Amino acid sequence: MTIAATLPGATSGAPTLARTPANPEALRRAARDFEAQALGALLQPMFQGLETKGPFGGGAAEAQWRPMMVDAIAKDLARAGGLGLADAVLRELTRLAGAAGQPTTPETRAP
Repeated sequence: MTIAATLPGATSGAPTLARTPANPEALRRAARDFEAQALGALLQPMFQGLETKGPFGGGAAEAQWRPMMVDAIAKDLARAGGLGLADAVLRELTRLAGAAGQPTTPETRAP
């Protein structure tokens, strides 16, 4: 059984990409969100080692809220330019979106 066969409304065969025109703003947002996720994964270990003992720190509440704080910091970093991952991801998404909108010819058809 293939994954495509388990999807609702799926037909037999390999799954296909939607052939809708790409929205540049949606691609930019997806690239920035991807960079924020990557930055969050890099920042998480840094915050795990922080000692928060004291009259105003620590406890179960801080442990629950810390991942949200790391995500917010990562989103702010990505919005401010981050590491430049979003630019590379955006270029690739734009290239793929352009290729997805092109008709398949014998020269471009995958083997």
